[in-house]
Amino acid sequence: MAQSFDMVVIGSGPGGYVCAIRGAQLGLKVACIEREHLGGICLNWGCIPTKALLRSAEVFHLMHRAKEFGLSADGIGYDLGAVVQRSRGVAKQLAGGVGHLLKKNKVTVIMGEATLAAPGKISVKTDKGAEEVTAKSIVLATGARARELPGLEPDGDLVWNYKHALQPPRMPGKLLVIGSGAIGIEFASFFNTLGADTTVVEVMDRVLPVEDAEISALAKKQFVKQGMKILEKATVKKLDRAPDGKGGGKVTAHIETGGKTETQEFDTVISAVGIVGNVQNLGLEKLGAKIDRTHVVTDEYCRTGVEGLYAIGDVAGAPWLAHKASHEGVMVAELIAGGHPHPIKPNSIPGCTYCNPQVASVGLTEEKAKAAGYEVKVGRFPFIGNGKAIALGEPEGLIKTVFDAKTGELLGAHMVGAEVTELIQGYVVGRTLETTEAELMETVFPHPTLSEMLHEATLSAYGRAIHF
Repeated sequence: MAQSFDMVVIGSGPGGYVCAIRGAQLGLKVACIEREHLGGICLNWGCIPTKALLRSAEVFHLMHRAKEFGLSADGIGYDLGAVVQRSRGVAKQLAGGVGHLLKKNKVTVIMGEATLAAPGKISVKTDKGAEEVTAKSIVLATGARARELPGLEPDGDLVWNYKHALQPPRMPGKLLVIGSGAIGIEFASFFNTLGADTTVVEVMDRVLPVEDAEISALAKKQFVKQGMKILEKATVKKLDRAPDGKGGGKVTAHIETGGKTETQEFDTVISAVGIVGNVQNLGLEKLGAKIDRTHVVTDEYCRTGVEGLYAIGDVAGAPWLAHKASHEGVMVAELIAGGHPHPIKPNSIPGCTYCNPQVASVGLTEEKAKAAGYEVKVGRFPFIGNGKAIALGEPEGLIKTVFDAKTGELLGAHMVGAEVTELIQGYVVGRTLETTEAELMETVFPHPTLSEMLHEATLSAYGRAIHF
């Protein structure tokens, strides 16, 4: 006999498990189906383990700067295996925590692969065979996987995807990273810091192409200063692989720039050219759900147009961010439980990249604000004008604000520098509260902190900056 639930969530990543827990909190009988690891890609193979790797690289970098701080450190080195082991341990700890939270909230966990057999009916392929589940509401939270381009497919030896890069079989000597979005530039930053001769190829006109152009330029300047080679408006047309039979070898990359193709040789390539939604083998088409370029089409409440079927997170399209998935999960659970939640505003979802230097943003870039017809006031405040940044030995960076000149609305904020991924939330809260420049100017920021730059960047937009 089929198990029956009020709500079944397919996928246990940051969208799925949060949705399941919130539904249970609201009194729904909830099940969560997961085919691989609780916590999904984010906790096991994405956000969390990459941050653990990048923290090791950050500490390694700081150790080399010991003399600047009046300290001495001799024989500085690293054990790549131990670095990776720590990263995997962090991921395992948090994935185990997800299992505990689901159990605590009385969510039924079913390990297996789900297929939508009919409206409200799910067939789950488990180790023990097929299992039937019915639900009044079904939430797709199946996430996404790495995009593979013809000729650039990963093989785990010479050409890696993100999973291979998280458990590298060796330290690259000469590394090519294809793509300079968050995933690509974070891996480039990690391996470059540990000593790899790193080249980044980006098809767009600048690295971190979704960011404000001024912020991208400042980030690029720091990457180049650290020894990275950046090729923009460039395309990897072909990879010639010459494995040595021992897990290594050489890769000859054919790189086209400005209509000319040149070859360069590397020992390792990381392909980070985007993601595609996990919509295959779910049975979506026969139910009438619309799919656009591997992503399920939804409205602002994550409804698919099929009665009782919702889609959240990466499978529902951009922005492909864990925190966006989590908030959609909460919203959908509350909607299913009979509530009246507010839809998420895409322009108030922050984006963070944890390379060195860090990059963070929310809302419209200066270019997009002007293109949308706004008359803008732009503020800028450099890290060199902040006492805490200088004390930390982190004087390189910038906070940039974009305001509507007519209303004072904060249209966007963009940052590059130390710990900006922790600073951006100040402006995110401001946007959510519909704050104008007046409230931000009147807010007292503690001294000495990096957060004072949020205040100064606001003052700067109106010609009132004090410390620069």
